[in-house]
Amino acid sequence: MRGQAFTGRDQLINRLALQVGDRGAAIRILQRRGHLMADGKTFTHEGAKRNAMDAKERAIDRASKASHTPASEFHYNARTNYASRLKDGR
Repeated sequence: MRGQAFTGRDQLINRLALQVGDRGAAIRILQRRGHLMADGKTFTHEGAKRNAMDAKERAIDRASKASHTPASEFHYNARTNYASRLKDGR
């Protein structure tokens, strides 16, 4: 299944390239975000932390930061690559 590819750790560039459809575009996005150095190969400190996460951890981290809510309050949906808040703590 194409959407499930590159979901593991150390797959940040490959995963984003799959999502945006172009490796060069993925590298430019990561450089703009401050996750890759100008050479397009070396991760910054923050980029290395993101690259060490799998897709589930990144989705939960995004949702947690956006809502200012602890990560433990989220559930990950692999089909959609989104994390949503747990209802009633479940």
